[in-house]
Amino acid sequence: MVEPLINHAGMELVHLEYTGSPSGMVLRIFIDKPGGVTIDDCAHISRIIGDLLDVKDPIPEHYTLEVSSPGINRPLVKTEDFDRFTGERVFIKTREPVQGRKRFKGILKGIERDIIKIDLDDGEYEIPLDLIARARLDII
Repeated sequence: MVEPLINHAGMELVHLEYTGSPSGMVLRIFIDKPGGVTIDDCAHISRIIGDLLDVKDPIPEHYTLEVSSPGINRPLVKTEDFDRFTGERVFIKTREPVQGRKRFKGILKGIERDIIKIDLDDGEYEIPLDLIARARLDII
């Protein structure tokens, strides 16, 4: 429901999460655009999504809406992310071992037929997309 509004504003929806916090439920929306997002971008998206959610009311309980940048170590969520960030340093954690390990830090070589290729110091690994628990850029 929110992705078309974000796209229309010239940005992309990176990730969305609905989670509990000590102060209540939080709907977090992470957005990005070439060159990065600004505080003004986040405020703009927060206003238009807030208005949409007020009208549609898809979440019956009270929650806080947060819109922010995914940060420098941006999560890799969509299949396209693994293609777009080919050549970048990444960290990948798998749900179960792949070739004897669950954590991979290295250079992303791309994706082909839902198989992620990553180059580590000890060689290249192929990780099935459906085994990935978490993936992110590893800039810092």
